Amino acid sequence: MDDGDRETGFANSPTLERVIGRAWTDDRPWELLTRLTELPHRLGGSSGERRAAGIVREALSEAGLENVRLDEFPMQHWTRGATEFAVLESGDANGRSFEAVALPYSPAGDIEGPLVDIGHGTPEEIDAVDLQGAIAVASTTTPPEQRFVHRLEKFGHAVAAGAAAFVFGNHVPGQLPPTGALQFDAEAAVPGVGVSAETRDWLAEYAERGAKARLRVDATTRSGSSRNVCGRLGPETDEEVLVLAHYDAHDIGEGALDNGCGIATVTGATAILAAIEDALECRVRIVGVGCEELGLLGAEALADELDLESVRAVVNVDGAGRHRNLRAFSHGSTALETLAEDVTDAAGQPVVHEPDPHPFSDHWPFLRAGVPALQLHSEPPEGGERGRGWGHTAADTRDKVDPRTLREHAILTALCVRELATRDMPRVDEDELREQLRAQEYEPGMRAADIWPEPWS
Repeated sequence: MDDGDRETGFANSPTLERVIGRAWTDDRPWELLTRLTELPHRLGGSSGERRAAGIVREALSEAGLENVRLDEFPMQHWTRGATEFAVLESGDANGRSFEAVALPYSPAGDIEGPLVDIGHGTPEEIDAVDLQGAIAVASTTTPPEQRFVHRLEKFGHAVAAGAAAFVFGNHVPGQLPPTGALQFDAEAAVPGVGVSAETRDWLAEYAERGAKARLRVDATTRSGSSRNVCGRLGPETDEEVLVLAHYDAHDIGEGALDNGCGIATVTGATAILAAIEDALECRVRIVGVGCEELGLLGAEALADELDLESVRAVVNVDGAGRHRNLRAFSHGSTALETLAEDVTDAAGQPVVHEPDPHPFSDHWPFLRAGVPALQLHSEPPEGGERGRGWGHTAADTRDKVDPRTLREHAILTALCVRELATRDMPRVDEDELREQLRAQEYEPGMRAADIWPEPWS
């Protein structure tokens, strides 16, 4: 690229144009995805996650990132044991058993109580029933007229209402019990399990009959550690652009979509950025973070380590590479919204824009401290299921991924980072951020999950 060339995209940059051309045949993202999904699992703090960190380190080094290191941080390592779940109708001592999987950070427990269906698990639905001592059953989805209500919120509201246990029922058919953490880096207040959509349909009927249920979870939580995979490229400037993707995954599937695709996309983008390193106008820090699924723990450790005043913006690649059309969350930053639109327009690629902030991915420790955050996700086909789809289930497997999408999103990620290196980004105002979250009615759920951002000073 010629010195001084700041054209968005790459039409006037012969060097970048050649690099982009080579990216269309780059197999590194697919090879990394394959190696990660071959592991038994990558749950935070496990030996599988440690092996994954080494694989990511090797892939980023081969992509051109220099001095890649592993930064260890402490965390609470949760281990899944056996789970039993049965519905008890009057006169039936043994009951009808259903498949269930314990949710991370569920404590061990043996609970018996009335089965209560709380629908989508919204605050209004929970307020309409008596959950004291009950086993609450919630859907993984949310009514289309409402913003998406996260699992942590549903669980927090149910516990606050007196639930003795929590059952998370998938809305995606296919006998796929879902998983997902109940708490951030600590044992949760009550046991929780995931069940399939088909099981949830039965549970709704049994709840109407006034049936009881029995839930037994064997699980342990103990001190452990995880790792972030860190490296830098570009000039030694006072400011830097931070690029993140988590490489951990839940232990019931391959974790291809969530978030093998994300870290694979970042690896492809790293190769592009390394090839144009001399033309970058700002330092770029690239990090594969651990333990996102257990509460953004790697991102929290990184945020504690860095001088956040020097971070111009964070690009969180969580969800990119799964589906063809890019989805850009600008988290309330109009400057990032404009940047994403400029880059995708120049590249001739569509983008679905989401302006509203949310706290449920690795950008959050930075956003709540005032760092502008761009999350690169991807949009499912029109009419697709709302929510995670195959994510957090045994169906999250490599066959769902198209290598062409990984390459395309790697290119778009690299172009966004390159453009960020040339632009000033206004900081996030703490009062505006809280008001944006309140406007989406996040505050009660975030307080229930103990993640509401208190004043910074």
